[in-house]
Amino acid sequence: MQWNNERRWLEHVARDNPVHYQRVKADFERLWFAKFEVILAGAKDGPLWLNDERVAGIVADSLHYRDGKVYRLDAFSIMPNHVHTVFKPLSIIRDGSQKNLALIGADPSDLEYHSLAKIRQSLKGYTSYKTNRILGRQEEFWAHESYDHYVRDDEEWQRLIRYTVNNPVKAGYRKHWREWKWNYRRT
Repeated sequence: MQWNNERRWLEHVARDNPVHYQRVKADFERLWFAKFEVILAGAKDGPLWLNDERVAGIVADSLHYRDGKVYRLDAFSIMPNHVHTVFKPLSIIRDGSQKNLALIGADPSDLEYHSLAKIRQSLKGYTSYKTNRILGRQEEFWAHESYDHYVRDDEEWQRLIRYTVNNPVKAGYRKHWREWKWNYRRT
């Protein structure tokens, strides 16, 4: 109910002042993400499949496998019912090749990046297939929605890395982020 009321208010702001709307919308989404995160981190029931070491291992291995191929992986935290990742998609030549750009002298206008949608689809598809086999399930493993966030500067990047690896601490699972087996941070 509260979410619907706030969403209607946000639509009202959009009609009245489209420029102001973008900033208000970003604040709105951050606030609701924080509320949702508290609920996820504190969940004691529901699907907690990532508590299973085999399942968490598949997700961790899959994240590491793509590091250096489609993205530069900077951090992740695998929680009992969700995963946080921080990565930078790698550039590719428009023809789809992944040559060493410094060696071939590629023009920046010839570059594009692996899309977040394709990266997410690849990760979710593969891990869903593998984990469902282990769990003896055939239903959907991952939720459709995700919270993707484009990072604007290095300060925000570092803040998101800290936020990601500190999730188990915030949830009360460990006292220090390095104690959580399913955390990774590029050094």
